[in-house]
Amino acid sequence: MRSFERALLVLSGLCLAVPGTSAQKRPLRVCADPNNLPFSDQAGSGFENELARLMARELGRPLEYTWWAMRRGALRSTLKAGSCDVVMGVPSSLEMVATSRPYYTSSYVFVSKLDRGLDISSFDDPRLRTLRVGVQLVGDDYANTPPVHALSARGISENVHGFSVLGDYGETVPAAGILRAVETGDVDVAIVWGPLAGYFARTTPLKLTLTPAADGTWPMRFAMSMGVRRDDRARLTELNAFIARSQPRIDALLQRYGVPRP
Repeated sequence: MRSFERALLVLSGLCLAVPGTSAQKRPLRVCADPNNLPFSDQAGSGFENELARLMARELGRPLEYTWWAMRRGALRSTLKAGSCDVVMGVPSSLEMVATSRPYYTSSYVFVSKLDRGLDISSFDDPRLRTLRVGVQLVGDDYANTPPVHALSARGISENVHGFSVLGDYGETVPAAGILRAVETGDVDVAIVWGPLAGYFARTTPLKLTLTPAADGTWPMRFAMSMGVRRDDRARLTELNAFIARSQPRIDALLQRYGVPRP
């Protein structure tokens, strides 16, 4: 799995639906990270939680949760092991699973304090060579995300500060450490996966500027889908039908959570 796909899986939170015994009444069992806002938490406050509730109502099934903290090997240990059937919030390009039609697209964004007036929108901005720049790194091995590659290709590294996408699990929004660094001034600008940045910007009193990031070589914009095992074609058809008829409500949900959709 490529590092940027691992990053999006961790950030988005893994949600897995396990079948019951009745075709009509079996529960929609969702496995979600209990502390990974804005995607999911145990109080049901994330947009993946809300999407799961919407899906359960549409399918006429009760919703049940199994809480699973996101770590390396989650797909292998759950979906591919046969203990679940649906993964919510995976990159549409992920080859490990069969992916549904995308239900949203977002991008990495440049984030800075509004009162700084930086308004950076390009990796070619010369100020990125001297400002303190925050970037997200994947997991314990600190693999590079697309913004890191884009900066490195321009020889920008000494002023770059990395933050794990796993973050501090003792915090309410673990992955938001990079955004708190913008708040405190520990970094001047951060390049952050859009849903996390948009949610944080809506929940902090500090006014932030979010600008979509783009690069001619490294992808910064990603379509997100639901995933199933590669041979589970019937379930994939069911998911595609749900997304197609529910897309306006999904769009409204994402807007409420501040998800940037360039």
